[in-house]
Amino acid sequence: MDITPSDAYELFLKDPESFKTAAASPEDCLNAFRQASKLAKNILCVTVSVKLSTVYNVAQRAKELARTELPDVVIEVLDSRTATPAEGFVALAGARAAAEGKDLAEVVSAASEMRDKVGCVVLLDTIRHVYRSGRIPKIASQIGSILNIRPIFIVSEVVHFATAVRSRRHGIERILEIMRDKVGQRRVHVAVMHAYAQDEGERLKERVAAEFNCAELWLTEFSPVMGYACGTGTIGLAFYPED
Repeated sequence: MDITPSDAYELFLKDPESFKTAAASPEDCLNAFRQASKLAKNILCVTVSVKLSTVYNVAQRAKELARTELPDVVIEVLDSRTATPAEGFVALAGARAAAEGKDLAEVVSAASEMRDKVGCVVLLDTIRHVYRSGRIPKIASQIGSILNIRPIFIVSEVVHFATAVRSRRHGIERILEIMRDKVGQRRVHVAVMHAYAQDEGERLKERVAAEFNCAELWLTEFSPVMGYACGTGTIGLAFYPED
């Protein structure tokens, strides 16, 4: 709420073992619904994949609590089935439909259609912190870090291991290849994302602009919650092709 992602990563680098995360509470979500209800009587809440976080279930609980407190407000909770800026594209699809004057059902439909289109591929600079996700043992993370193994993951409902590389340069080429295989020659909407790697993010954005037919192109920083397991230096691409 009061520091930037870069500020959080600087704290992370000073003391990684003290960097912790915690899920939002139903009261946190309910308060967000209270604030939104001052602006609109229909609310669409888009959450990170239910298979990656408890936030979807927490938001559903807050929706139940809101029925008594906010009886005139209609709330829908949508599992984006993804994370990172790929989730952002789902939220943007709903927001753009709302801006066009669509009703809530049409807004939910637009967001739901988008979640079936988006892709997300992420290159880690180190495997050292991945054990925090609960997906691999800590000792495996430590050994992988010593061997300079850089995993590439695809986010689709859950985090899928795609491949691993030994150099960052090869990793960048591989994530671009994965996106190219998905979108082909079609116009594409892309968000380049990074965790405390602004300069490299800028360079990757320039490559995407040069090599793809971009309808829109964003550069954004990973949420520190993602950095908790990925570590600094992580870079990736969220994208979807036009029909």
